[in-house]
Parts: sequence; C-alpha cells; structure tokens
Amino acid sequence: MTTNTTHDRQEPNEDDTEPTYTLGFVCVQNAGRSQMATAFAERERAKRGLEDAVEITTGGTHPAESVHDIVVEIMAEADGGGIDLSDRTPREISTEELHACDVVATMGCSTLELDADDVDVRDWALDDPDGADPETAKRIRDTVEERVTALFDEVEADLPSA
Repeated sequence: MTTNTTHDRQEPNEDDTEPTYTLGFVCVQNAGRSQMATAFAERERAKRGLEDAVEITTGGTHPAESVHDIVVEIMAEADGGGIDLSDRTPREISTEELHACDVVATMGCSTLELDADDVDVRDWALDDPDGADPETAKRIRDTVEERVTALFDEVEADLPSA
C-alpha cells in the first residue's frame, strides 16, 4: 500500500533519534513513472529498514483516472516478486506537500514550477511508458528502479548513523 501523503520534516527529539527525510515523485498524470518510482522507493525503504526515517509522497499536476495498464503489467513482473499497482489511484500533489520534501524527482514531463531553496528538485527526464511497447516500458521501469536505488544510497549516506 502506498503512502500518498507527506508529512512535515521532523527534527530529532528525545523520542526520535533520526530526522525524517521526505522524498517526492512527481509527473503530470501520476499514472506511470512517478507511480513506479514510489513503489520502488517504498520497497527500498523497507529493504533498508528506513521506515521511520524516510517519508515518500507522490502525485501529479494533472492526475489521470487510473495508473496506466502497461505500468500495472510491467510492475507485476518486476524483479523481487513483482509489485502490485492495481489498487493505486493517481492524485494531485500540492505545493505545500512539495515544499515539505527534501528531494523532489520529476519524471521529465512535469509542469512543476517549484521555487524553493530548501528542496532539491531533480528532473529524471524519463520517456513515458504509456503507449510504449512492453520492452521499452520495461527498460523505463528498470531505469526508474536504478535511479530510486541511487537516490536511497544518497539518502542513507545523509542520515545520521543509528
């Protein structure tokens, strides 16, 4: 199940030894690349045991009605047992949510205009899997997974040691 909300960044306190690091994955429709990135980020967060340290949000500037069929299909075949996106619904993301992020990855199609000095906005410039043949869509999926893994390598290096 995806966490389609974001939380304000939190500073360490007596009960929380690690700050929350917030990642946002955004595209226009929130129906393809950003959904894949979010799913891979959730899996990577769990694999690394960072559930208490990393928040994940996703959305689009003009969300679609549903996740693209090709994306649901190719994610079900992803390495590591597949990921079910059939129950996910694209959603609109607010400027407030984006401002609460440490890093926002746009997928190459975003109409996002975020003017925030404290948010690292990265354009991953990925092709759209919607309408692509299955092999092309799988290559896009694999690139998304590689970029999410690399982002988590950076995040993990930035977090204080446990």
